[in-house]
Amino acid sequence: MRDMNMTRRRAGQLVMGASAFVMLGGCALRPGRVSAAVPGVGPVQPDSYKDGLLRSTPEAQGVSSDAILAFLADVESAGLELHSFMLMRNRHVVAEGWWWPYSPGRIHMTHSLTKSVTAVAAGLAIDEGRFGFDDKVVSFFPEYVPADASENMRAMTVRNLLTMQCGHDVETSGSVWRPIDTPWAAEFFKIPVVHQPGTHFQYTSAASFMLSAIVSRTTGESMADYLTPRFFEPMGIDRWHWDSSPAGVSPGGNGLTWNTAASIKLGAVHADGGTWNGHRVLSEKWVREATTEQTPGDADGAYGYQWWMGPGKAYLALGLFSQMSIVFPEHNAVLALFSAIKGSKKIKPYIWKHFPAAFVADTLPADPGAVALQRRTAGLRLLPPLHPASLAAPAGISGKRLAVQTNDQGVEWLSFDFVGDRCTYRMRDAHGEHEITAGFGEYLEQDTSMTGNRLHHEYRPPSQRVVAGARWTSPQTLEMTWQFVETAFRDTLVCTFASDGVTVDRSVNLNSAEERLPTLMARID
Repeated sequence: MRDMNMTRRRAGQLVMGASAFVMLGGCALRPGRVSAAVPGVGPVQPDSYKDGLLRSTPEAQGVSSDAILAFLADVESAGLELHSFMLMRNRHVVAEGWWWPYSPGRIHMTHSLTKSVTAVAAGLAIDEGRFGFDDKVVSFFPEYVPADASENMRAMTVRNLLTMQCGHDVETSGSVWRPIDTPWAAEFFKIPVVHQPGTHFQYTSAASFMLSAIVSRTTGESMADYLTPRFFEPMGIDRWHWDSSPAGVSPGGNGLTWNTAASIKLGAVHADGGTWNGHRVLSEKWVREATTEQTPGDADGAYGYQWWMGPGKAYLALGLFSQMSIVFPEHNAVLALFSAIKGSKKIKPYIWKHFPAAFVADTLPADPGAVALQRRTAGLRLLPPLHPASLAAPAGISGKRLAVQTNDQGVEWLSFDFVGDRCTYRMRDAHGEHEITAGFGEYLEQDTSMTGNRLHHEYRPPSQRVVAGARWTSPQTLEMTWQFVETAFRDTLVCTFASDGVTVDRSVNLNSAEERLPTLMARID
């Protein structure tokens, strides 16, 4: 699904780092890492990404370090999984942290946080006169409109898409359309418009997709390309990538992957009324309307133009599994989070408990808590340490292809290669051969084509970044951890060996659908 529309640049030069890129004809191609022992595989490397943002101490910007520490403590006590956070006030980052192996330069899937970026494109296009709020949606795609289209469908406007009041009665998740290879605009007009547009709120990625499709139809380019000179480049957002739908339209409701700094910049330009570093990026009128209540919404809160409303005057971009950019406009502050939390209602109480209360004054005296906060954020870690293998692989297994019994995953065979302190797991299915090499003593970072769509909200990129480790939990049981570090997903493989074969159980830390695949059973011939 990747459209290779991602760049990694700094000071006009391509940055070659832990996920190296080669630029050819404007496209970014990602080769694997190189290690002397196993080509394409290596230990996790440090991150030296520079985001161009100003830094300050919390107290210098009137923020309580103790309040930030209390927020982190509450989240940890609740067992909630954060991958990163950045807190900005007065255009200065005052606190930040990444739970290893996540790091500043890594991109991370945003899910529906993408919708608020789609709103940026819609606002720019409307201000340029490409289309208007009251334009009928059917007018842009007459080739897809059914001959017997209902009056409700014909009445739907751009404004209805922006406010999630397009008249649909059910949500269309991105996971529904991702496996479809026909134009998604055609799929949109197959959805019944049960309610009169403008009278019923129904959150749905279908509405956001159609905004993207309208931007593409009226500008002649994908929304990702349209935004590049108008938003990504002026904002210094230099690490991103946006999936493409079958017709080349950027999925407006999801599909954007970028780093934490980009999320906080998205919030910051809105907090400052549409300006960035003294230059106007968005019109003040658009920002004001997009980030104030346009509809009461639903149980999750009121809604603007592809932005959720929070307590007080706060508003937020929100993605599945709790990807967030939260703006506190009265305090000129933004909090950005990447997470693996199923249900934002689990973390929101802790956010609203500590913010905006942490913004105490214009400035505060220096506080020892700032040192404690720096120490805390410097030692954040998600994956537990590994230890060299203390057990040997079962005899007669290493290097053998094991035929897999008929299964619903289409897996034909699998194999385990144990070399030194590493194990390479390979398997073949209808999409080809895939492999991941896991280290026993250290986590190994690599690109892989390992299929994971059923456990990963139906995403099936041709290549994705993974950090993999392994351990023996018993003489017969091998456990591998695959952290897909550009996503919220972490897969666990439990492989149980017997004299006549092996069983493989694969599960994921969270998903919108199934979280465990049926057991694979392979036999030694």
